[in-house]
Amino acid sequence: MGIYSIVAFFQKGGMFMYPILLVFTVGMSIAIERWVQLSRTRVKNSKVWEQIQPVLADGEFERAREMVDEDQSTISRMLSMGLARQGAVRRREDIEIAMEESMMEIIPQLEKRTPYVALLSNIATLLGLLGTIMGLIEAFTAVANANPAEKADLLSASISVAMNTTAFGLMAAIPLMLIHAKLTSTTGQIVDSLEMASVKALNSITNFAKRQHPMS
Repeated sequence: MGIYSIVAFFQKGGMFMYPILLVFTVGMSIAIERWVQLSRTRVKNSKVWEQIQPVLADGEFERAREMVDEDQSTISRMLSMGLARQGAVRRREDIEIAMEESMMEIIPQLEKRTPYVALLSNIATLLGLLGTIMGLIEAFTAVANANPAEKADLLSASISVAMNTTAFGLMAAIPLMLIHAKLTSTTGQIVDSLEMASVKALNSITNFAKRQHPMS
């Protein structure tokens, strides 16, 4: 399909093609911003964890606290809460609760704006259907006053134009829905990696405490 065909397809769709295009543009802007942010978060968390895991395993918690305090990644913020409690208490439950509390703050930040991508996908579909329905209403109204010999040709042409909005709405909705699924999956992977890091950090703290106080 050449540029001329695309322009002709768009023009024939009528006024509803413009709001669908706007919805698609906004949805893609949000999707791109979220994808870039989540990709950066995943890479940064992986890099920080590779650096801090050996430090935790060696029981160098003071050094670990310094490392996470100097970093602003999500995994550092979570571990910072747990390591702050580790310096004051030895109960595993207290440290675990502190990191869970941090996770409750982090997860909404990872998920923010992602639901709008799915919402805009649905809106694009509905706008396409609405445009088609409005086009059909206009077509049947025009046919009612047309010459009987021209009714069939006029109706088929009008229906063809009206269906353009449904087609364009689906063309906008399907990519947005697929991207939303990918963003949701990536967010879930990041959350899983944070939970994994939380458990491993807890185990390192607990094992170190047992070595230091074998009779406790």
